[in-house]
Amino acid sequence: MKLPPKPRLIGYARVSTDEQTNEAQLIELKAAGCHTIFEEQGSGASRARPVLARLVREINAGEVLIVVRLDRLARSVSHLLHVIEQLEDKGAHFRSLHDPIDTSTPQGMFSLQVLGAVAQLERALISERTKAGINAAKARGKLPGNPGLRERRPEAIAKASRARQRGHLADLTATMPSWLPVVQRMRPDHPWEDVARSLNRESGQKWSVDRLRHSVKRLVSEGLADPGLIRPSPRRTPQDRLMMLITGIANANPDLAMRDIASQLEAMHERTPRGSSTWAASSVKNLLDRAKKLGLVLP
Repeated sequence: MKLPPKPRLIGYARVSTDEQTNEAQLIELKAAGCHTIFEEQGSGASRARPVLARLVREINAGEVLIVVRLDRLARSVSHLLHVIEQLEDKGAHFRSLHDPIDTSTPQGMFSLQVLGAVAQLERALISERTKAGINAAKARGKLPGNPGLRERRPEAIAKASRARQRGHLADLTATMPSWLPVVQRMRPDHPWEDVARSLNRESGQKWSVDRLRHSVKRLVSEGLADPGLIRPSPRRTPQDRLMMLITGIANANPDLAMRDIASQLEAMHERTPRGSSTWAASSVKNLLDRAKKLGLVLP
C-alpha cells in the first residue's frame, strides 16, 4: 500500500532586535523537518510582519507552518487566531513545537478552541477594567484620555500619529491576502475606479478609490508590493475601457457565460457603449471578440 506524501513543512523564526540571533530556532526547525525557513526581525509588540505576511500569502494547501514557540509567531492570542484563520482559508495547517497546538489533529484543534475562549475572556476583562478606570477618573474630577493631546502638545500629537501609522500598516499586512490579489490582477491596466468596483463586488468590502490607492502606495513604500501597481494606467476611450474591464472579468473566471458577465457589469453600474444601463450578451461578445483578436484574453 502506497503511503500518502508527507506535507511540506515551512518554518518561521523571529527575533526582536538586531542583537539577537535566530540560530537556536533554526536548529529546532531543521530538526523538525523544515527545509524552507522564513526569518524575520521585528518586535513582538507589532503586527507589522512583512515576512510573515508573505509566508501566509504564498503557503499552499496541505502545507504546515511550524514555529518553535507561539510567541515567535503572534503578539497576542487574538493575533495568533487571526493568523491561523488565514492559514485555514488557504487549506494549510499550523504547529508549535513547544506548545500543544497542531491544527491538523483533533487534540490540537481543541487546544486552539480553548485559546479562543481565553481570548474572548481577555477582551471582556480589558473592557471592564477600562470602564472602571474611566469611571474612577471621572469621580476624581479627571478627564479621560491623553493630556498631551488635549493640550495639543506637538510631541504628543507626533507620537499618536506614529502609532496610528504603525497600526494602519499592521492592518494592511494582516488583511492584504483578501484584497491585494485583485489589485495585482488589474493594475496598472485598469484605472483605480474599476479596481475598487471589482474589489467591492468580489470581496463584499467597501473600498473607496482614495483609500485603495493610498493603501497600495503604503505597501509599495514598505517594500511589500510591486511598484508597478501604482504606475498610471493608460488613457483609453470609453469603449476601450469597457473592453479591458470585460477582459479582466473573463480572465479571472473563464467559465463565466456572456450573460453572467453582463449581469456583473450591470451590478457595477457600467453603461454599454451606446449609453444603456442594460447589457445584452451580444454586447459583451462583441467587446470580448475584439479583445481576443488583440490577444488580450487568456487561452
